[in-house]
Amino acid sequence: MLPNDEYEQGLWHKGYRYIAGLDEAGRGCLAGPVVAAAVILDPKLRLTGLNDSKKLTPHKREELFLEIQKAALGIGIALVMPEEIDQVNILNASLKAMAQAVERLPLKPDCLLVDGPYPIKGVSVPQLCLKHGDSLSVSIAAASIIAKVCRDQIMSTYHHFFPAYNFRKNKGYPTAEHKRAIVQHGPCYLHRYSFRLPRYD
Repeated sequence: MLPNDEYEQGLWHKGYRYIAGLDEAGRGCLAGPVVAAAVILDPKLRLTGLNDSKKLTPHKREELFLEIQKAALGIGIALVMPEEIDQVNILNASLKAMAQAVERLPLKPDCLLVDGPYPIKGVSVPQLCLKHGDSLSVSIAAASIIAKVCRDQIMSTYHHFFPAYNFRKNKGYPTAEHKRAIVQHGPCYLHRYSFRLPRYD
């Protein structure tokens, strides 16, 4: 079952006009930033195949990424780098990135649909937190695609500076190849030292 606009419709009928979906990418990675996106969709917009980014092929994600960019009323993107992730922990880093993504929207949202059970701190906008929201809400699904594609692009760029870890392929996730590279070469500054990194001697 694909995400739908049931939550959005309910909020629009209550008088909310600009509803922003929020999601992040990169929480489970060993390296790289966590990236968050906020997306405000037009109530009349219908995007074919919109789904949780994890359930889409890279090609379909990139197609939808371009379509969302063209059609959305507003998009905000933010990231938190590994050094800060190590300082505040990944959950707080993810919530901070989401808060910054909201601030970077070109329109002030009336309400937020947030993926996950935790509300965003420091945001004076009504919020509805949805567990597995990227599989339920079209706005959150759109945000998941924007965050995922942006993060993948960032990690592909980092690959040129740190080719030993093959970030272009693994995007910082804990694949067997990535773990072997850490054992062989040690971690770089993009790695999250507060995570369980493979031992380097």
